[in-house]
Amino acid sequence: MAHTGHSDRHRNRPGGHRSKHGKAGTKRESGTRRPTARRALRREVPSTVALLADERDFTAMRRYPSFAFDDHGAYLRQMEGLLKALAAKGVHITVALFDPVAYEEFCADTRLDPDTPASRTRYTAELAAAGGTVTYAGQPIDRLVPRLIGVAEEQATWEYASALLSRTAHRGDCRDDDTARAAFDRAGAALRAVVEAAGPGVHHLVCSVPADGTSLVAVLHADAREAGPPKLAESSALVFRTVLACGFALRSAGGLVLRTIVADTPEAVRGWALHDGWLRPLSEAEVFTAYCTDAETGEPIPPEHGVEYRAGLPLSRPE
Repeated sequence: MAHTGHSDRHRNRPGGHRSKHGKAGTKRESGTRRPTARRALRREVPSTVALLADERDFTAMRRYPSFAFDDHGAYLRQMEGLLKALAAKGVHITVALFDPVAYEEFCADTRLDPDTPASRTRYTAELAAAGGTVTYAGQPIDRLVPRLIGVAEEQATWEYASALLSRTAHRGDCRDDDTARAAFDRAGAALRAVVEAAGPGVHHLVCSVPADGTSLVAVLHADAREAGPPKLAESSALVFRTVLACGFALRSAGGLVLRTIVADTPEAVRGWALHDGWLRPLSEAEVFTAYCTDAETGEPIPPEHGVEYRAGLPLSRPE
């Protein structure tokens, strides 16, 4: 789509000349050293590439005459080639998701012409500053795209949950930051309590909180196979904690589900309900019902093979 960072274009410089004594002159010396130094500097400049991962978004961009592509598959192949070329030069590359709707709003707010590569490049730079990017490490495009979409969705969830949590601090004409802060601290304590109670293994956590007519969902992986604190992705942990804090602050009827994988044992699934600003453990029957009932139709569905449905573990509530 667009990328910010270094440019591959530079002028060809003369190769210098020999003096009448047959020795290289100063022009040759400066002409060879400067491009070499410039290439070294290019490796110091990071690049951000904005990618149209969805074919519908790609189609939306085709209304701009300055957008040079007309086939999404070919576009993705060209973008993959660009990423590989930048990586081959030792450049650090991050990839962001290009959103045509957000881009149009950005151009309207900044009074930029959306039908120019320069505007797309500026929007890409704004994406990089806002976060929600994926580091390119040579992964194939068909693996990069789903990861990029997941990160963008996670970023959007965090922004919405943060705004919602901030609104809970308002009480009429007054502002009470203690409510939001206390909920966020309690969510951190609850997350630690769940992972510690689960013990060793690889844990997959899902928190779902109904709020403002929608459902906030956060997913987190915790690796507790080795001694020491569990390994968590910081960005995912922040989103998870913020969503859970929203549930606590709003006194929402949300829930938390934990799936634990330990070698040579069946997978275990446990669950908790958000209740009175904390987590109430579900019974084994409640966990089974939650997993084995179609959420849309209410019809029973078969249990997963090799999965044990267990009661949620009691968690000590912080003072």
